[in-house]
Amino acid sequence: MKAVTIQALTKIYGHNYALHDFSLEIESGKVYGLIGPNGAGKTTVMSIMATLLAPDRGTAVVGGYDVMKQPSQVRRLIGYMPDFFGVYDGLKTTEYLEFYAAAYRLPAKQRPTLIRDLLEIVNLSDKADAYVDLLSRGMKQRLALARCLVHDPVVLILDEPASGLDPRARAEMKEVIRQLKRMNKTILISSHILPELAEMCDNIAILEQGRLVANGTVEEVTAARQGARILKVEVSDRLPQLVDFLTDRPEVTHVDSDAGWARVSFTGDKTAQGRLLRGIMDQGWVVLEFAEVRGNLEDAFMAMTGEVG
Repeated sequence: MKAVTIQALTKIYGHNYALHDFSLEIESGKVYGLIGPNGAGKTTVMSIMATLLAPDRGTAVVGGYDVMKQPSQVRRLIGYMPDFFGVYDGLKTTEYLEFYAAAYRLPAKQRPTLIRDLLEIVNLSDKADAYVDLLSRGMKQRLALARCLVHDPVVLILDEPASGLDPRARAEMKEVIRQLKRMNKTILISSHILPELAEMCDNIAILEQGRLVANGTVEEVTAARQGARILKVEVSDRLPQLVDFLTDRPEVTHVDSDAGWARVSFTGDKTAQGRLLRGIMDQGWVVLEFAEVRGNLEDAFMAMTGEVG
């Protein structure tokens, strides 16, 4: 079942496209990662889904409701966490969540239990009586996520939820998102921390200049534009000469090097790899490692962004 269906979304500012015919489908209960350089259109997509911004063309449907034609119904289904948010000074965490529960008109009798459960989900139970303005940034991020869950939405829209967090706080946020996935929430999340997205997400979409340039599972996306195999060649000495030798090979499209080894973009097949290894050895190099390196999400991101113009 599709939780989100986006068709040909377009948003134009003056002569510039923030989004250009952007389409995407998200299955219920899936975690979908949205990545791209600054200005690629990620926040624009999320703002439209959250009914905060009107597209110039195209449609977005959340839980069967059109975000433009039925915004009230959509807002009941979504929890939106923007990249920048504020907290109210002078309120305790329980009072902060009580305020939002009242805004959603949840029955007063249900609120204490709900708030206790939400604080447990985001690992803030021990901060129930703490003032929100005195919480660390990571705790504020998790409290903002708890706020998004007050009305039990089925779709969560999280714009850079780990922005500015230290490694421990990012790990805590990542575990909360995994727990929400176990609760069968559908999650659209944007982030610049690509290795963590690769761990959390079922699918990835890459945007560049408002256009969708890749979409699929992490494995599909990392393989989609690889084009060339990536080889790691480590030798005992004469690395600069090895780089020159490799650069002259017909199947080699690019070479860069680090301490003792070369990273080679190679278009040949396995047989050609064998010939390359034999050629290196015939030239007298002692080969310590010769291996194909599996591409990762960062490699795919760097390869795909910058290609649209």
